[in-house]
Amino acid sequence: MKSVTKKITGGVLAAAFTFVFLTFVCKANSGSANVAFAETAALDISIPEDSIKVTQALQTTFRSISEQVFPAVVEVDVTSKKTVNTYNPFKDFGFGFDFGFGSPFGDDEGNTKEIEQTALGSGVIVRKNKNTVYVLTNNHVAGGADSIKIKLNDKREFKGKLVGGDERMDIALVSFEVSPEDKITVAKLGNSDTVHQGDIVLALGSPLGYFASVTQGIVSATGRSGNGIGSISDFIQTDAAINQGNSGGPLVNIYGEIIGINTWIASNSGGNQGLGFSIPINNIKKAINEFIDNGEITYGWLGASLMEPNEDFKKELGLDQKDGAFVAELFLEGPAIKGGMKVGDYITELNGVAIKDSSQLVLEVGKLIAGSKAEFKVIRGGKTVTLNILIEKRSNEVAVNTSKVWPGFTPVALTDEIRKQMKIDDDVKGVFVASVEPKSPAASLNITKGVVITAINDKKITNLKEFYAELDTQSKDKVWFTYWKDGHTLISSQFPLKKR
Repeated sequence: MKSVTKKITGGVLAAAFTFVFLTFVCKANSGSANVAFAETAALDISIPEDSIKVTQALQTTFRSISEQVFPAVVEVDVTSKKTVNTYNPFKDFGFGFDFGFGSPFGDDEGNTKEIEQTALGSGVIVRKNKNTVYVLTNNHVAGGADSIKIKLNDKREFKGKLVGGDERMDIALVSFEVSPEDKITVAKLGNSDTVHQGDIVLALGSPLGYFASVTQGIVSATGRSGNGIGSISDFIQTDAAINQGNSGGPLVNIYGEIIGINTWIASNSGGNQGLGFSIPINNIKKAINEFIDNGEITYGWLGASLMEPNEDFKKELGLDQKDGAFVAELFLEGPAIKGGMKVGDYITELNGVAIKDSSQLVLEVGKLIAGSKAEFKVIRGGKTVTLNILIEKRSNEVAVNTSKVWPGFTPVALTDEIRKQMKIDDDVKGVFVASVEPKSPAASLNITKGVVITAINDKKITNLKEFYAELDTQSKDKVWFTYWKDGHTLISSQFPLKKR
């Protein structure tokens, strides 16, 4: 204890000495001719007139954009209710405190309470129909709200109402009512298809609760994918500072047009690291009308489960150096399988548009109208095949029903590394099952992760190419698998299929 006291005391003495020394220095130099203060210093700054004019013009542009767009930018304050357990495992010991956020220990007495959670995000006014004003924001901001309050840039506040929300695209539309004399500014929507890397952009919103903030940067990239929010992945990447609370706010070009809705950031700390992502406005324009007319977005549905194959996978199938979307599984009785598509097809075109990857295909199929026919070009067995498929309306219930997904497992090449890790003999030939969908046909046939499929309908297979060639639902009325597991060769029961 003494040693600690000495350290603390020593630190105090050192700090005191430093303070006295610094005070002495400041006092000793305060009247010196060698000291220059910012308020009085006469620094000779010479900036070329042409250069300052360019900078002033840029500054004037940013000011003008902010002044014109901010009246259409709002803060979205939301409140949601959550039921939590209130069971207190310490009550028998005389502790009566309340955690405030519910008990993490479960509730064996059925005791619960309802708590309110508050959050805020941003939004932008995109339409006004008579006395009804519509605000575009993110679904993760307002989609689950029990009450919504809209704050305008001029401090006016209105009670908001959720018109519709969509998890796949992570967008929501909120409305509020105004009087005929209320002045409302509606944002101008731009064309996100014309956005390029290097374009100057501004991000507006209420980051971290700082109402009506603006940051400036450039477009770092377009067509970005990933984030885990929603299943439609197509984003504009920007280094304009975006933080929590910016979600739902607009990304604006130098013409004051909305080109994107800020939705997520890539960050290790939870704060801005120059990696912000916005949903392109062209992906949303149709959705605004659908929200107003129907309260929801209607998506086209192909009935195919896609994957991004690595280069080794593509090489084994002869697809290397080719862009497209790989059909890993098909929904039984879905549009794709009805239209002649097969598991293992590699989609390269949709209605004449080249497909870069599965994210683009999901986006393009979602735009299709239910009941319309779409032309797909696929690579199958090294040849290009054209398919005309009747698109259906997407249903969440059907799309997540894994019992209808064929075959219900993901095969990969049986590499030397897998053989060594799983202790598979060299004389075992086939494809390795990397994963199995729960409740799928494969699961019902007792196909499990880690087995090796060696034959389909008694026809031996040795690689992925042969596997997909034999997994042809168009010419079979039933399918069974021969597989290796733990040193034994087993045969599954038969799964019935309907001939097409």
